[in-house]
Amino acid sequence: MPNVNVLDMTGKNVGTMELAESVFGIEPNTAVMHKMVVNYLANQRQGTQSALTRSEVSGGGKKPWRQKGTGHARQGSTRAPQWRHGGMVFAVKPRDYGFDVNKKERKLAMKSALSSKVASEDFIVLDNLSLEGYKTKVVAKMLEDLGVGDKKALIVTETADSKVYKSAANLPGVKAAPVNALCVYDMLNADKLIIVKQAVERLEEVYA
Repeated sequence: MPNVNVLDMTGKNVGTMELAESVFGIEPNTAVMHKMVVNYLANQRQGTQSALTRSEVSGGGKKPWRQKGTGHARQGSTRAPQWRHGGMVFAVKPRDYGFDVNKKERKLAMKSALSSKVASEDFIVLDNLSLEGYKTKVVAKMLEDLGVGDKKALIVTETADSKVYKSAANLPGVKAAPVNALCVYDMLNADKLIIVKQAVERLEEVYA
């Protein structure tokens, strides 16, 4: 089973933690992780774009010239697709780009992302994370002490904590979320995954 050091907010080693092999030590499945990333990005698309077909653009009710004898190609409307200001062929219409991923693949993708972070040593476990107020400089100092620096970081807490989330929101490249809102895209997008010890235990309960 993989072991990781447990740090406090100052970066001091306060112990070790044994991680579940079935959650944090599997061979990452890159295909499933890619599918989850595509799923996340597809679900973010609004799909509100809309273009007009030849039946929806204004004008063009009159035939521009007679059918024969002009030397021009025959035309029925100035709003046909080949005309300037004409309608669009196969015009895009509002649609939903989202698609479903089954529960088994979601679970495998989550475990693969967690295992890849542990394998690359980008997995940092905190013994506790608590702020007395909304202090961005406290979170910035913690990241500096943990050796994260200017890298992109994802902070995962056990429960929703508005003080942590709002304090981290002011730092570029830093995102915070509760463990029940953790997603594969955010983990892979972050250079470092900083997670509270209690959140690790929650993940082992759910995905083991």
